[in-house]
Amino acid sequence: MTVREGVLRVATYNIHKGVQGVGPLRRLEIHNLGLAVEALDADVVCLQEVRSINRREQKHFERWPAQQQASFLAPPGYEAVYCTNAVTRHGEHGNALLSRWPILSHQHEDMSDHRFEQRGVLHVRLEIAGRIVHVLVVHLGLIAASRLRQVTQLLRFLEREVPWREPVLVAGDFNEGVLRLQDRLGSAGLHSWAGHPSSTFPSRLPLTQLDHVFARGLQPLGVQVPHGRAWWRMSDHLPLIAEFALDATVPSYA
Repeated sequence: MTVREGVLRVATYNIHKGVQGVGPLRRLEIHNLGLAVEALDADVVCLQEVRSINRREQKHFERWPAQQQASFLAPPGYEAVYCTNAVTRHGEHGNALLSRWPILSHQHEDMSDHRFEQRGVLHVRLEIAGRIVHVLVVHLGLIAASRLRQVTQLLRFLEREVPWREPVLVAGDFNEGVLRLQDRLGSAGLHSWAGHPSSTFPSRLPLTQLDHVFARGLQPLGVQVPHGRAWWRMSDHLPLIAEFALDATVPSYA
């Protein structure tokens, strides 16, 4: 396996549990999402709101996949890893990572700030072009004070679990704009693409960027967000794709 022109392509996507709409009018989108994930052509795909199991929806939809959603969405040749954030009456959902590159290990840390929102971070170690690259998949809370505490916890986790000399990506649905996050995460050497914000939410008429990819030790090249009716029908978020130069030397302490 070779890196395409020395570029690492990373996508983050909140898939809204593979179902859109409410009540009897809700529709199953997981099959379309499978095609969409493959079309992203990303080396690493970070997913949020991924269902492990949901007994109610399994009964409602005839075409509900027999596999867990993470495995179902993984294109041929990809490895998938999933960890539960939330346990509900009907099942479980959480974060997942799909990778073209070998997965060396993974772990999960609970980041729930109160009993009404179950949140977590998925930490995956990848081997990419002979280098160890850490990827953290996050989904932060809806309340601003909770997000502040969760970012603090995330920074402690980074300091404890990720060596400074090894590149790291932090990607996911942060439920917050980039400016505040850049101020907080910059203290740990994490930076995102410095261009204009790329709005990802709400998918039908995107007004703000809640989905981000931050990096330390990798040189960002740019970001892109696919648009169009096919995309906004699948989830309330649009995916965000970020590219990084693997052959660039970026000090981890910069």
